Formats: sequence, structure tokens, C-alpha cells
Amino acid sequence: METQNLLTEIDGLLADMKAKDVQVLDVRGLSSVTDYMVIASATSTRHVKAVADHLTEQMKRRGTQPLGVEGQEASEWVLVDLGDVVVHVMQPQARAFYDLERLWARPEGAVQ
Repeated sequence: METQNLLTEIDGLLADMKAKDVQVLDVRGLSSVTDYMVIASATSTRHVKAVADHLTEQMKRRGTQPLGVEGQEASEWVLVDLGDVVVHVMQPQARAFYDLERLWARPEGAVQ
């Protein structure tokens, strides 16, 4: 699946499960692991797990096999690796603590 289509699919699936504050970070040139990171908040450990499970199941149905899923045990932060896109579903406290948006921000004036 083309990356822009994948991002659109992910956005829709996160919206289906009422994920909050969805952000897409373009990390091309900053990371050799992935091109985009999608960060979304969920309201509880159950919600985090439900969102990640829904995303994983629906991507498999669409023919995109996740390369890995991490963090399902604690469900404060679940990472779903879809290759060109890595999705982070986090509780607000974990999201604020790790502040991935700031960590992966492009330096001021950087060209993408």
C-alpha cells in the first residue's frame, strides 16, 4: 500500500475508535527506521489496547501485515509498526512524559 494511502487508512481507523489528538510526524531524514510516525491518545489502558487491536486487525484485513506490536501488556503505550509508518497509541500521561512530538521535531528552518 502506498504510504499516503496507508496514512489515510490509519487516520480513519483511529477515528473509528475515537482516538484523540492524532498527529502525523514526517521523520524522513531523521530516522532510518520509518518515514512517518502517527501519535494518538486514548483515554485508558483498555482504550489504548482496543485502538491498537482494531488498527492491527483492520490493517491485516487490508493486506498490510504489521511488522510488530509492542506494549500490549501494560497498554499505557502501544506501538504498531507498519513499516513506512509507525503508530504510537498512548495514554495522555505517557504522551506528555515522552513528548515524541518535541523529540522528533525538525530543527527550525530544516528542509523536509
